[in-house]
Amino acid sequence: MNLLLDEIARATARLADAGAASPRADAEELAAAVHRVRRSELHGVPDSAFDARFWEFVARREAGEPLQHITGRAFFRYLELKVGPGVFVPRPETEVMVGWALETLRDMDVRDPLVVDLGTGSAAIALSIALEAPRARVHAVEKDPTAFVHATRNVEELDERGRVRLHLDDFATALTELDGTVDLVVSNPPYIPMSEWEYVPRDVRDHDPADALWGGGDDGLDAIRVVERTARRLLRPGGYAAVEHSDLQGNGVYWVFAEEHGWRDVRNRRDLANRDRFVTARLAAD
Repeated sequence: MNLLLDEIARATARLADAGAASPRADAEELAAAVHRVRRSELHGVPDSAFDARFWEFVARREAGEPLQHITGRAFFRYLELKVGPGVFVPRPETEVMVGWALETLRDMDVRDPLVVDLGTGSAAIALSIALEAPRARVHAVEKDPTAFVHATRNVEELDERGRVRLHLDDFATALTELDGTVDLVVSNPPYIPMSEWEYVPRDVRDHDPADALWGGGDDGLDAIRVVERTARRLLRPGGYAAVEHSDLQGNGVYWVFAEEHGWRDVRNRRDLANRDRFVTARLAAD
């Protein structure tokens, strides 16, 4: 075992004692970031190249700072995104919703589909759709100025074809010029009820921006209700919406997209852990 792998083993034990959910993966990712290599290349780092800043990173993770804030990067589908304090760190669960969105776009008989991402944060969803559905035009809305800076950096670096347009705006009132023309609205809005504060992991509640976590209302669904109204305004007849929620909110979100509001084919969709994770709906064609 070389020096770096030995130190990673020690760091793994420390992070496990600190309660990290994935201590080995965290230790390896920290080491890879410090030494500017991929995790698969850690074994090739010579002893002479060991960087003691690794232990500074480990101490920050021990103290509960999110891994992605320490490394400054987050991985989402095929993207490496720049993240940090003030922007929500994208989660793997959201990748499943993006997968559904891409399949839906492929099934549409639309040459250049128009997509809106409400509450884009780091622009993970918008950029993934622009990358994987290259004819799609994506408008991404974010109201928080700090998160908007992160989104701008990511779009400038990763959107080589210029398919994503960013808007610093409230998604309740944004993009009125697109009313009735959008093919797909997708959103990962805030949805955690404040009553669940004590159950939210410390590194999430202490470091992710509050506006990206707490959904408002007793049930946490106020932001999702805004998404529903905005999607109804933006979508063309027959267009689709997808909105993420917690694994306990599927039934509540299902009824937000009520038939009397013009929604059809409302469905709860599950993530890779087989838990309710997002709701999809189609705006009536008539």
